[in-house]
Amino acid sequence: MSDVGPDPVLVFDAMCLNHFARAERLDVLRDLLAGTVCLTTHVVREEIRAGVETYPLLHTVLDADWLGLARLDSLDEIRCFAKWAQRIGSSGRNLGEASVFSAAELSRGIAVTDDREAVAVGRAHGLEVHGTVWLLARASQDGKLNEVAAGNIVDALIATGMRLPCSGSTFGPYVRRHGCP
Repeated sequence: MSDVGPDPVLVFDAMCLNHFARAERLDVLRDLLAGTVCLTTHVVREEIRAGVETYPLLHTVLDADWLGLARLDSLDEIRCFAKWAQRIGSSGRNLGEASVFSAAELSRGIAVTDDREAVAVGRAHGLEVHGTVWLLARASQDGKLNEVAAGNIVDALIATGMRLPCSGSTFGPYVRRHGCP
């Protein structure tokens, strides 16, 4: 990210983790993020766990020792979660994003989600929020991945049903046009 200090904590929502696991590329994600503190939340882990019966590969997310657990136990942490649940919407579908956003805020980290509506809410409230394409662009910029390899990952994720703003063949032009990362 920068040469002036350590990378910020990345706090992952279910979507990115889900599709990397289903594409059998969770190990690639781990390698791309080596040296970066990566967290998720109990709520996201439960979302992942609920999908294991349908997609057994999701179990790799639950076993990922590089993916820490952000705690949301203290009164201040619970208040932060409640604030984000209200901002995003408190349906069961949005609780994962609310937990990720509260953990990212509390750790002064970056929330990672590909839910466009949630991204808009997070950014509107001053939170740094990015998605999968940003992660891949960042890895490319850092020399960990070339553009073709990043495009191949994009295509593998799309093959699992993930909706991304570009295809593998348009990854490079998309990143340059949108200034990612």
